[in-house]
Amino acid sequence: MAITAADVKKLRDATGAGMMDAKKALTEAEGDFDKAVELLRISGLAKAAKRADREATNGIVAGRDGALIQFAAETDFVAKNAEFVSLADDILGAVLTSGASDVASANEASLASGKKVLDAVQELGAKIGENLSLVAVANFDGDTHLYLHRRAADLPPQVGVLVEYKGDEALAHQVAMQIAAMSPQWVTRDEVPADIVENEKRIAEATAKEEGKPEGAIPRIVEGRVGGFYKDVVLVDQAAVWEDKKSVGDALKAGGTEIVRFVRFAVGA
Repeated sequence: MAITAADVKKLRDATGAGMMDAKKALTEAEGDFDKAVELLRISGLAKAAKRADREATNGIVAGRDGALIQFAAETDFVAKNAEFVSLADDILGAVLTSGASDVASANEASLASGKKVLDAVQELGAKIGENLSLVAVANFDGDTHLYLHRRAADLPPQVGVLVEYKGDEALAHQVAMQIAAMSPQWVTRDEVPADIVENEKRIAEATAKEEGKPEGAIPRIVEGRVGGFYKDVVLVDQAAVWEDKKSVGDALKAGGTEIVRFVRFAVGA
């Protein structure tokens, strides 16, 4: 069967394949369009597997209704690709419908089309020619506030914060922006793993000794430096960026609000 230019164009439009790849697939399929599509899918997925060792360090975050995802690509060109952005929204819908709260369960969730999330991600990666992956998923049950931040005007959001709270939503919004800007890792000191705290103490003590501090002053120095560590990584210990001379914890207490938990997803992190 003769392969016409119109046949090749139709296959290219349907799959995004290159002209030579489309022509080769139609030739191998002896003009059978559906078989040619399948051949291109197989070839594309094989190429995607070879790309898997390339880091997907770009991408977007997307969220709504108590859920947040991070969807990764290799370049910012793909991050603003309409199909990529649309698939991120479809994945978000699947997360909400299925109740998935981690990547593994989200990848197994079904899109509205009936296709599994993982299959759809691999197929789009094969079509676009980049390593794509769903890298983070959060799905909270309580009252939540979502904050999405654009790093550049021509890109979709690349930093996302989802906060579960009790109390005032306006204050939860301020906290969400704080988290986006200051990158705390835990809500309270009690959540910081004991081994991490002990390591900070060891580093602080060794540093103080290396600096030649008096032996008797070292415990106080260690305490102060560990306190500084907490102010970096614990949300309620951080200085509130929206209220002068108050910690986030003090501002929350004054506003009758509690932060139950949060996640911060950032492209490239």
